[in-house]
Amino acid sequence: MTRRILLSFLPILLVYGALSWYAGWNASIFLGELWPAYPKAVYWVVIALLALSFILGRTKFKPKPLSRLLKVIGSYYFAVFEYAIILSIAADLAAGAAKLFGFYSSGFVLATGGVALGLLVLLLAIGSWNAWSPIVRPYEVTVEKKAGNLDKLELVVVSDIHLGNIVGNRHLDRLLNAINNLKPDLLLLAGDVMDEDIEPLVRNRMFDRLAKLRARFGTYAVLGNHEYYGGHADEFVRRMKGIGIPVLLDETAAIADGRIQLVGRKDKTAEAMEKEGRLPMRELVSALDPSLPIIAMDHQPYQYAAAAEAGVDLLLSGHTHRGQFAPNHWITRRLFELDWGYLKKGSMHAFVSSGFGTWGPPIRLASRSEIIQIRVYFKEDMV
Repeated sequence: MTRRILLSFLPILLVYGALSWYAGWNASIFLGELWPAYPKAVYWVVIALLALSFILGRTKFKPKPLSRLLKVIGSYYFAVFEYAIILSIAADLAAGAAKLFGFYSSGFVLATGGVALGLLVLLLAIGSWNAWSPIVRPYEVTVEKKAGNLDKLELVVVSDIHLGNIVGNRHLDRLLNAINNLKPDLLLLAGDVMDEDIEPLVRNRMFDRLAKLRARFGTYAVLGNHEYYGGHADEFVRRMKGIGIPVLLDETAAIADGRIQLVGRKDKTAEAMEKEGRLPMRELVSALDPSLPIIAMDHQPYQYAAAAEAGVDLLLSGHTHRGQFAPNHWITRRLFELDWGYLKKGSMHAFVSSGFGTWGPPIRLASRSEIIQIRVYFKEDMV
């Protein structure tokens, strides 16, 4: 099994290594013009360590702070790596044109390298600001069903917080402050609350902070793929229950004295990682009252038609991060029917959040860290 996994990842690692070398080679040309006698062996050792730091950080290093440091460095390297590749290609095209038209020189290399370096720093700075400066994105929708004497519901949705070694208590406090200001009727955490490893959440007492989340009708959560990846899903569910936040595992809940029905679906990852898999949406809602509003959480935005046909009124997802940093959003746009924002499918209102936290580098470009605020109006009683 392990050998098969290694063989399947080998082509990816080879391509990754080749691209890291390409970006490093371009940077070495620029560095050579600035510092002709730079120590080449040391330079390439540093490049190799940067490229491998995330992988090394996931091994069982002792002491643990070294593992955490390597994972943080490796996370930032992913953003530097992607933009270094894009900027290297642009620089090589410019160098090719300069050689073709006869004005290539060391001065050209310094100018091109300086521009590329400046752009890289600028992109990372803007991306960092976008990641650590969340916004509230408001929506209003109408559900053509009655919810008892409720005429509207102030619903707040947060997905992909990715609490861990990078997204920590400081960013979590931003969430707490925002939720306190919004004063929602119902707060839903649509998966990937943690970033694989539960250890930093326990060590930094993040569950104590999550316990401070308040909503009139309560806070509910579902699992995302990252809760499964780290192998701590059961402990996460137990700890969330201990702070008063139920994690719905192919389960339903009656909200506001039964006037609203909530469905929490297991993440799609359960289909591969759990023997029993997960239930289809139609089976999950089969015991519910179709005349009352049905709100569903499903972390990954798939199977919209099935959810709409099952009678779901609001479907809430995350997972995509909208690619997190451009141009990755061009990929997510093609992978999902809805990779971010709002879509109406029949009578169902679907929302996908770009997430509150980040995976890997805390960098967002063409994407923002966000909280979704949905004012849901219900059909009024006929007079």
